[in-house]
Amino acid sequence: MATATGKVLNFDEFRGYGFISSTSASEDVFMHVNDLLDDKSLLRPGVLVEFEIDTGDRGLKASSVRILDRPAAAGGVAHATRRAAPAVEGAGRQHVGPEDEPLCDVLSEKELLGEVTEAFLKAAPELTAAQILLIRQRVLDIARSHNWVEP
Repeated sequence: MATATGKVLNFDEFRGYGFISSTSASEDVFMHVNDLLDDKSLLRPGVLVEFEIDTGDRGLKASSVRILDRPAAAGGVAHATRRAAPAVEGAGRQHVGPEDEPLCDVLSEKELLGEVTEAFLKAAPELTAAQILLIRQRVLDIARSHNWVEP
């Protein structure tokens, strides 16, 4: 197991899981409430955490998740909510095609995975974490095959 740091992309307090964007991992890391060392109500997008990375059958999984910073929330109460992943450095780069074509944004792989994870959680909250991980990987494979994302 390797120790890593990263930022919480999302965490569903009611379902008990979310994802972390790690600087040392090539993909987002799954996090389950049972692996938290701190109060789950303190987790929200952008919170910096330290954790151990395990490799499971379905990808990377965080264990021994510990909050490194505890940002103050409005009204002094921290709430874990499902919101869009925070902007990642370099997000929103615009690429120009021929003069007739409009500009479009090209996302990094991590940005795409954060966006689709939020879409899945909002559209189908009954999906399991394993199902979300499988679908995210397939969406990423499609995006890579069409050069829709930057590594």
